[in-house]
Amino acid sequence: MEIPLIKLGPGKKAVITRVEGGHGFQINLGTRGIRKGKEVQVVTMHPMQGPLVIRIDGRETTIGRRMAARIFVNTEN
Repeated sequence: MEIPLIKLGPGKKAVITRVEGGHGFQINLGTRGIRKGKEVQVVTMHPMQGPLVIRIDGRETTIGRRMAARIFVNTEN
């Protein structure tokens, strides 16, 4: 089932299926290793509409909630 990354709960893993956004947005994510086909795990979601900490390729990075809403993942393994 495809859902936005923002809906994936902490500790859950999924595979990125698509990213919606312009060229600059795609480049921004790509430099952090966030692209189609990669496995991603939500480490934590900060409260008060704060950012998400995600793990991808063994590294952690932080992304905003609006960014996470434009990254779609497949939760079926």
